[in-house]
Amino acid sequence: MLQVPFYDPTISYEENYDEGPFGAFADGKVNIQKGEPQYDFLGHKVYLPFGIPAGPLLNSKFIKSAFEKGFDVCVYKTVRANVFPCHAFPNILSVHFREKDLKLKRLEKEVTADENYQDPISITNSFGVPSRKPEIWQEDVKKAISYAKKGQLMVLSFMGTVKKDQTQNQFIEDFTLVAKLAHETGAKVLEANLSCPNIGNEGLVCYNLPVTEKVVKGIRKEIGNTPLILKIGYYKSEKDLQKLAEIANEYANDVAGINTLQATIVDEDGNQALPGPNRLRSGVCGYGIKWAGLDTVKRLKSIKDKKNYRFSITGVGGVLNAKDYQEYKKAGADCVMSATGAMWNPYLAQEIKSKV
Repeated sequence: MLQVPFYDPTISYEENYDEGPFGAFADGKVNIQKGEPQYDFLGHKVYLPFGIPAGPLLNSKFIKSAFEKGFDVCVYKTVRANVFPCHAFPNILSVHFREKDLKLKRLEKEVTADENYQDPISITNSFGVPSRKPEIWQEDVKKAISYAKKGQLMVLSFMGTVKKDQTQNQFIEDFTLVAKLAHETGAKVLEANLSCPNIGNEGLVCYNLPVTEKVVKGIRKEIGNTPLILKIGYYKSEKDLQKLAEIANEYANDVAGINTLQATIVDEDGNQALPGPNRLRSGVCGYGIKWAGLDTVKRLKSIKDKKNYRFSITGVGGVLNAKDYQEYKKAGADCVMSATGAMWNPYLAQEIKSKV
């Protein structure tokens, strides 16, 4: 049963940032965890390797509420080295399809979207990865880190910014600059978001493997031994996924996948549902993409085992209940995260803990 989401899709990103979170995330009730944390994630003990990925936790207020509701691994929304605006409202819509899963062939067709959110929930989100200036987010991140209690961990996500007439080296330098700024906050774990629209095939950095390797190598030089997660999209090519795993083993500590699957989003009349240029196609997340997240985890686990790689695996995509969590763990995920499911069910972490 869907509850009041902690991010309100009926108001703007700025209003959510200033006034949120909402629903049970705003009630101030704290889930008390007993005993000692037993799970290890990237060198840190947590009560359960489950949390919320980069995206819906906009600032320290959202991070605080997520920790209070028992989400033990929380990722602070992706930041940049410079100010970047949000796409026009609306930024979230419910998507509808008759099939159980949004398999790749189905994604070749249009997907209908509206404001009728239904269970099992799938949505499209289109924000453009907005960011405030570093001076603001660095201070807020420090505050967010302080909200992590025993058995909890805050991760800071960051990404480079593509600019007009920018060279490849300038993009890589921007990515390493924001890594440096992120590292300065004291975040215990950092995440390089390679899965949001930027450069490369289909607009994702992670699909341009030569650039990915240069970016990650540069990041490692800036952050020293701080654990690093690589957030990726869905790879159709096994060869490309193997190369990504090779890069991760050399420079990173964890691979998190997936972010979203791209689809053409239209309203009931077949018109572009999200206003503005370059928004006909948008990322879909939630129930419909669980197959892709599980497939990514299984393939990464197979590659890891065959090559004896050291990195851990974080599974993301379509986790709505305890059964979904267990499926990801069985597939080989060391940590599991939920964005859409957690947004509409603030008690998801507590429900999973009651059944594991």
